[in-house]
Amino acid sequence: MLTFLEIDLEKLEYNYHSLRNRLSPNTKMIGVIKANAYGAISGPISEKLIELGTEALAVAYTEEGIKLRKLGITAPVLVFYPQEERFTDIIRHELEPVIFSKRSLKKFKTAVEEEKKSAYPIHIKYNTGLNRIGFHPDEGDWVLHQLRTSCFKVKSVYTHLGQSEAPKPDKPTENQISLFKQIMMKHERVAGQKTDYHLLNTSGLFNYPEYHLDWVRVGIGLYGFANHPKWNETLQPIAQLKTKITQIHQINSGETVGYNCGWKATKNTRVAVLPIGHADGFLRQYGHGNSWVMINGQKAYVVGNVCMDMIMVDIRDIPCCEKSEVVVIGAGARADELAKNAGTISYELLSALGNRITRVLKTK
Repeated sequence: MLTFLEIDLEKLEYNYHSLRNRLSPNTKMIGVIKANAYGAISGPISEKLIELGTEALAVAYTEEGIKLRKLGITAPVLVFYPQEERFTDIIRHELEPVIFSKRSLKKFKTAVEEEKKSAYPIHIKYNTGLNRIGFHPDEGDWVLHQLRTSCFKVKSVYTHLGQSEAPKPDKPTENQISLFKQIMMKHERVAGQKTDYHLLNTSGLFNYPEYHLDWVRVGIGLYGFANHPKWNETLQPIAQLKTKITQIHQINSGETVGYNCGWKATKNTRVAVLPIGHADGFLRQYGHGNSWVMINGQKAYVVGNVCMDMIMVDIRDIPCCEKSEVVVIGAGARADELAKNAGTISYELLSALGNRITRVLKTK
């Protein structure tokens, strides 16, 4: 096992309690585990979150939810982006779809009727400014009229903020919240059943405690990141990406390394080859000194182009040898720091990690 992602469930537990302690007393938590728990391992993480007391889970697509059901997860599972082709599968696996358009509502109602179900749990999403998916607020009357049916039980109504991490006051976020308040009032006034409301993700949990409402949707925070240095101090990254040095080369001043002579040594040095590349999700933007790895507690910068299966790092006089352990992401090489240095975000770096990388649970 050359390259592996080591997941520490004790750190997941630490993050869970750290986040839970910030919630308003009556606010429940939706643990977001889409994209294999942000590139980690969804099964054990889901089981641990439920054991800790997470009231519901959420995935992006139907197949992710079915996978959880096959693993024996019986907790409520929201499907954020359900495709109408999978509506029957959603019902048969007792998943809870997010309904976000007139078409999706009509199609899902048909599927519920065909499966001879009633009071099926759904979640209604409104677009208050992100302009991704969701009912337009002006469609609220139509939505409420359509919900006067025995087919559905509306478990929650929600929206998604576009920049909840932005320093307050933030006008676009305030506008979204104001619009959602109007939507809430309309649903409270017209709907004939108790409905929960939510609008916050991890950043919003920290930045807008006055709007925790009935639920919060927590994703990246569970995995140790929160989009702000101060918030990060309260969390611990749960995963470390590790590998071992494949080969070490002595490079003389003036020699080049990698495709297209991507890096030229300005002095005599040593370069280590590591068995990870862009086919594993360590993308090309991390080359040319835009990222580093940790070897024996010291930084070694990636030089030249990232190859499909390998990267090269300048190890200078760092004490190491072939087969020495390397931390690619982890202590000293945080995912958010590497991502920022390469012009992207930790979400992309973590969720892009490919299936050639073995996932292992850290043992005590």
